Amino acid sequence: MDNTKIKTFGELKKSGYVSISIKDEIRKNLVKKIKAKENSFPGIMGYEDTVIPDTERALLSRHNILFLGLRGQAKTRMARQMIALLDEYIPVVAGSEINDDPFHPISKHATDIVKKMGDDTPIEWLHRSKRYGEKLATPDVSVADLIGDIDPIKAANMKLSFSDEEVLHFGIIPRSNRCIFVINELPDLQARIQVSLFNILEEGDLQIRGFKLRLPLDVMFVFTANPEDYTNRGSIVTPLKDRIQSQILTHYPKSIETALQITEQEADINEVQKDRVIVSDLIKRLIEQIAFEARESELVDKKSGVSARLTISAYENAVSAAERRAIINEENLTQVWLSDLVGIIPSITGKIELVYEGEQEGPYQVAYNLMDKAIRTQFTQYFPNPENSKKKKGKDAAVVSPYKAITSWFDSGNTLNLFLETTDEDKVQMLYKVSGLHSLVKKHFNAGSEKENALLMELVLHGLSAYSLISKKVIDGKIEFKDLMGSMLNLGSEHYGEDDFSEDDFN
Repeated sequence: MDNTKIKTFGELKKSGYVSISIKDEIRKNLVKKIKAKENSFPGIMGYEDTVIPDTERALLSRHNILFLGLRGQAKTRMARQMIALLDEYIPVVAGSEINDDPFHPISKHATDIVKKMGDDTPIEWLHRSKRYGEKLATPDVSVADLIGDIDPIKAANMKLSFSDEEVLHFGIIPRSNRCIFVINELPDLQARIQVSLFNILEEGDLQIRGFKLRLPLDVMFVFTANPEDYTNRGSIVTPLKDRIQSQILTHYPKSIETALQITEQEADINEVQKDRVIVSDLIKRLIEQIAFEARESELVDKKSGVSARLTISAYENAVSAAERRAIINEENLTQVWLSDLVGIIPSITGKIELVYEGEQEGPYQVAYNLMDKAIRTQFTQYFPNPENSKKKKGKDAAVVSPYKAITSWFDSGNTLNLFLETTDEDKVQMLYKVSGLHSLVKKHFNAGSEKENALLMELVLHGLSAYSLISKKVIDGKIEFKDLMGSMLNLGSEHYGEDDFSEDDFN
C-alpha cells in the first residue's frame, strides 16, 4: 500500500500505520538485511570483519555511535550510508519545523494543531533522503546553532512576548528530530558546547534561554573523532563520552588488495582517459605501497594518519600524467610508466603531515623517498632480491647476481636518460640499449607484450637504484640512470649544488 497518498491524521490511523522510534526503525530494517544476507554498508571495503560487525551490533542495540579513527577511514561515509536503513517515507505534521510525529507531537505548534483539528490534521510525508543532518564541529559553533535561540523577528511579526514558546527558533538538532544527526570532529567543539548535549542524549531536555522544554527528541546520533584531537586541539568531555553508548575504532586497509579495491572504486577516471591510458597492476600496486610506506615512515606524523585520499589522488594524477604525455606526442594509446609517477608527487606532499625530521628533509624529498621505498618493497615481488647477491663476496657475487650484466653496462660509463615526455616507442628503444635488461625480464616474464616487458625493464632500473646498485636522479624533465661509483666521484670533482645530490647516492 502506498501510504504517501494519505493526507490526514484520520486516514493515517485507519491505514493501520504504526509509529516507531528512529532507532527501532533502523534496527527493524537492519534485521531484514541481515536475514536476507544483504550488505548493510555497500562500497565499504576492508571493514567486513571489524568495523561493520561492530556497527551492526551497536545499531541492533539502538546505541548512539562514536566512530574513532584517523582521517580518511570512511567514518562519515559509514554514517551517511545509515540512511539506507531508514523507511522510505514517514508521516509528519504538515508545517512542523521539527518533523513532529502526528501520533506523538512534541512542539507547541504541532501539539496545538493536533488538538484543534484532530483527525483532520494535515499530514506530509518525509523521504529518508531528507532525514539526515550533519554538522562539522568548529570552535565557532554555538549553542544557538545546535539547540536554538529566541527569534526576535518572529516575536515582532507574530506580536508575541519573548516568554511565549512560539518565538523560539530551533537549532539544527531539534530540526533533525526523527533523523540521523552527525557531528564530525567532535573534539573540536568547545567543552561548554559539548555540555549542552548532555541532556539531549540522556533525558531529552532542551535549554533555550530561559525556557526549560521537555522535548523527547527522537534522534540517532553519530559522532566522528580523530584520536589526535584528544591531545592536540581538544577532547571529548568525559560525561559526554559516557552518554555515547558505542565507540567503534576504524582503521586503514590491512592489505594491498583491499587498498586496490578502494582506489579503483573511488578514483574519478573519465571514459576518455580509460580509452587512452592503460594502467598496469604493477603501477597500481606501487601507488598503494606508497601509502603503506608513509604510514610506517619515521618522517611522517603517525598521529595525523595517511588518508586513502592520497592513493586516490595519486592514481588520478598518474593517469593524467600519461594522458598529458600522449596528447603532447599525439599518441592514441599509452600506458602509465614508472617515470610518470613523478607526476604524483603533488598528491603525496599535500596528503602527509611531517614530523620535525621530515620538515628538515622537505616534503618533496620525503615524497621521493617514499616512492623509492615503495619500489624497493614491490620490486622483490617481481624479481630476485638484490640484497641476496650483494651479501656475496668476490667471485661468487659475479656468478650469482642476476643483475651483473646490467650493472656492468653502467659501470662501463654508459648513461641512460629517460625523458618524462618522450614517446612510448622512443622509451622502449632507449630501454633496449641497456645490456642484459631485456634478457632478465624475459627470463622471469616470458609471455608479456613489448610494452609490458618495457615497463618491467623500467622497474628493474628503478629497483636497482632503490637497492643502491646504480644511481638515479630526477632532473630537468628526465630521469638519469648511471653507475653509482661514477656518480659519487663526479660529485667529488665538480662543484656541489642542490641538484647534484640524490638520496640514492648515499644509500
